[in-house]
Amino acid sequence: MASIAVIGGTGALGKGIARRLVKAGHEVTIGSRSAEKAQATAQELGAAGYAANADAAESKDIVIVTVPHASQGDTLAQIKDRVGNAIVVDTTVPLVPPKVMRVQLPSEGSSAQQAQAHLGPDVRLVTAFHNVSAHHLDSDHAIDCDVLVFSDDVEARKTIVELCPGMGLRGLAGGALANSAAAEALTSILIYMNKTYKADGAGIRFTNLKDAPAIP
Repeated sequence: MASIAVIGGTGALGKGIARRLVKAGHEVTIGSRSAEKAQATAQELGAAGYAANADAAESKDIVIVTVPHASQGDTLAQIKDRVGNAIVVDTTVPLVPPKVMRVQLPSEGSSAQQAQAHLGPDVRLVTAFHNVSAHHLDSDHAIDCDVLVFSDDVEARKTIVELCPGMGLRGLAGGALANSAAAEALTSILIYMNKTYKADGAGIRFTNLKDAPAIP
């Protein structure tokens, strides 16, 4: 089992991811700007601990960042010098309110590219969990959704793909970090489909993948 920090772990996505990681038996630390909120969430989920974001990120195997796009830069700056050789998983999607149903990728090409610029070339950066509904994650039921995982670090990408089944999800390698732009853009489309087709958290599922992992 891995030691994992969920940065922004009191938010909807962070809490949902943390819930599933705790259930899978991992040693989870909830990170937040508010120690009081982090403590409450850790107690609710049965997490191993809680701390301010920078402290939570230290001495972990995996650090999962689950903050809004507007907070991405500041949050990554706080943890950059604390993550060491941990795999940093960035979940950020560049939604620009109020037009969240419209794809608005940043000039760098993606939030992934922005994260890489903030963290530098030596951090083992992966992106994932862009297209999974937070409220479905924060539950115990099965989720009909694949998770696309992107990174230029093949071993780090493989580690996060293999983390997913314990969370009740199928992880699929999506290729290089630059490809993260496709999953980030798809989030706006899923929000549009939720509204148009009255879906309760639409997701994605890839078919006809001969050698893909089994669906949990």
